Amino acid sequence: MKKTVVLFALAATLPALAHAQGSVTLYGIADVGINWTSNAGGSHLISMTDGVSRANRLGFKGAEDLGDGLKAVFVLENGFTLVNGTLGQGGRMFGRQAFVGLSSDKYGSVTLGRQYDSVVDMMQQYSAFAVIPGGYLLFRPADIDNFGDSHRVNNAIKYTNTLGPVSVTGLYSLGGVAGQFSQNQIWSLGASYSGAGLGLAASYLNVRNPNTSFFSDTSSSALTGNVPSPVYSGYASAHTYEVIGLAAQYVLGSLTVGTTYSNVRFDDLGNLSSGPNALHYSGTAVFNSIDIHMGYRFTPSLSVGVAYNYTHNGGASTASASRGATYNELMGGADYLLSKRTDVYVMGVWQRASGTDSSGKPAVADIGLGAVSGSNTQSLVRIGLTHKF
Repeated sequence: MKKTVVLFALAATLPALAHAQGSVTLYGIADVGINWTSNAGGSHLISMTDGVSRANRLGFKGAEDLGDGLKAVFVLENGFTLVNGTLGQGGRMFGRQAFVGLSSDKYGSVTLGRQYDSVVDMMQQYSAFAVIPGGYLLFRPADIDNFGDSHRVNNAIKYTNTLGPVSVTGLYSLGGVAGQFSQNQIWSLGASYSGAGLGLAASYLNVRNPNTSFFSDTSSSALTGNVPSPVYSGYASAHTYEVIGLAAQYVLGSLTVGTTYSNVRFDDLGNLSSGPNALHYSGTAVFNSIDIHMGYRFTPSLSVGVAYNYTHNGGASTASASRGATYNELMGGADYLLSKRTDVYVMGVWQRASGTDSSGKPAVADIGLGAVSGSNTQSLVRIGLTHKF
């Protein structure tokens, strides 16, 4: 109780601090909905989940003018689960983002802390879930390319700048392992162009020892424990995880048409310092994904969208065979604004898997609610409500 009183007392002082030293903004998103899933481990499932269309968050961001176009900036952003009140991102207080830095009108910004990589910064704005209300249900299977920011980067130094229609960004994360400079290190680069209705973007991400440095930033094994999706859980022994992302989008009046492509590599499988290798994989597993999406705004309040995504895993070599899987997805949804801050939506996804997944078993569908299908197909329909403040 005392901690709660102190927290509210600190929050009450924020307006005074903002007036005296700069600007501080409190913001957030609350999203919740009801889902019907055709096959969750072999049975139909009706469930309530939250943070789907837009991830739930409560954040503070601020800036202090230091003169000559220079500002001190910060963001502290919490993720939470609305249906039970628990913290997101493994229980971190500010697990979504937490950074501080300097921003210059002329030279861009440099920030330090827990941040998004360049793939997220460049690709997300042009992805299907930017025009269709469905959030992480519209990611690639298991968000294989991290377009949906399922994973953040700790210990990150990040540079961003915008020069007219062109934006650039770069990130480097220190591995923090004594005597092993490259172990656990992460770096990324990205650039985008936006003008006259046309949007283009390209990005690259390179992660060493991804099982512990990226998919889990704790000592636990993410691919075999915290994120057990069979789409890529078998590749925990990869020495390096690489993502190349490309995107193009065109807006003509009320119509938005776009496409994104990603090439994902789990390199040098069999590195036991990264994670276990139960199936004795070697070489490299490669995923190629492409989607085509379209959105149309019928009125200022009503918008609809459809998309198709194709993902193919060429598999990784074992002592006996090369394994691989293919995932096809159809997606669609409609969103209606009740006000500038509140909207209701309905969306649906159908996925079909084929081949052999990373676990060495027949591939099963996995749309992404933590309920892997008991077969190679899965359908989901969701009705939701989102409020921004």
